[in-house]
Amino acid sequence: MSDKPVNRATFDQVMVPNYNPQAVVPVRGRGSRVWDQAGTEYIDFAGGIAVNALGHCHPRLVDVLKGQAERLWHLSNVFTNEPALRLAGEITAATFADRVFFCNSGAEANEAAFKLARKYAFDHFGPEKHEIIAFNQSFHGRTLFTLTVGGQAKYREGFEPVPAGVSHVDFNDLAALEAAISDRTCAVVMEPIQGEGGVIPADPAFARGVRALCDRHNALLVFDEIQTGVGRTGHLYGYEALGVTPDILTSAKALGGGFPVGAMLCTEAVAQSFGFGTHGSTYGGNPLACAVAAEALALINTPEVLNGVAERHDRFRAALEAINARQGIFSEIRGGGLLIGAELTPPWHGQAGRFLAAAREAGVMLLMAGPKVLRFTPSLIIELEEIELGMERLERAIAAVIAEGPEAAAG
Repeated sequence: MSDKPVNRATFDQVMVPNYNPQAVVPVRGRGSRVWDQAGTEYIDFAGGIAVNALGHCHPRLVDVLKGQAERLWHLSNVFTNEPALRLAGEITAATFADRVFFCNSGAEANEAAFKLARKYAFDHFGPEKHEIIAFNQSFHGRTLFTLTVGGQAKYREGFEPVPAGVSHVDFNDLAALEAAISDRTCAVVMEPIQGEGGVIPADPAFARGVRALCDRHNALLVFDEIQTGVGRTGHLYGYEALGVTPDILTSAKALGGGFPVGAMLCTEAVAQSFGFGTHGSTYGGNPLACAVAAEALALINTPEVLNGVAERHDRFRAALEAINARQGIFSEIRGGGLLIGAELTPPWHGQAGRFLAAAREAGVMLLMAGPKVLRFTPSLIIELEEIELGMERLERAIAAVIAEGPEAAAG
């Protein structure tokens, strides 16, 4: 391995420019704290975009990864393996699902889910029943199929023509869905809380109505729980809080606690349409990923962790409301569990990136959910004093941006 020094400038020399990473390069993390190349410490309110649900380098995950690394890494799906079978058993025991398909990411899980929905409709009703309905401002991944199902046109621009048979209606608008759905609809796809779209929770009555419309039209209900799953809402999966059971559910991000893994969960009846040879993944279900994910699931799916999410939600909300009382910067604070969005007031719309940059300078990492919403997806077990310290740093950053004024925004 080369020992040549690397830094942010190296990215611009060797990487495809589809990302624009921040200037600092983190090199070490422990719990909810991260240090960069210069040794500067940050409180992590971003959690790798809802991935590091147990913080950085949780010792039990590290131990499991080391142990599995000394036994077996990869077989391909010509064989099965013990960690995959154990993880599948734990997931099905803890959820509505009867069957699981493992892959490497959320986009792959959604790709599998959308393919399965069409295949199930083809098997049971014929090729005419292939249409998928999703919601405006949704996000489901970056493959050509998943960005088509996602409800944000900016991600499709330049990649057309996209797959046909996909339409979108407004989220939380049951009348709009009722007008759009038909017997040609094979699936309705939704997030329990729209993440990238601005941290917008589904109204429980809306979710129940979606389930009823799917039943009426023999359409499958697909829940994308890439971001809301594995404890993020204070339930193992968000569908539990809504009181609505999907036919297919997708999971990734927090499932591996930082190790890449994805899963598609489904009922027995639906699973049968993925017969031998219909879908696959070379790395999906590999022993390393499944061993770590099983340990992450065991750690998260406990009353202590899940109940602790609600306590931490209250701490975050109270701190944000206190900041807002002093700074008057947020028009709404919303979300569920530790997926929280703080929408900026109208003079600051389009300028969320400025607050992220100032927060970084103050020693705290956070996210955006569109250009007008600050998003918080920290570790589910972040220490309470770290919430307090991070919020102190965040308020300093907010005050600094406010002092500059909204007119200072570039472009």
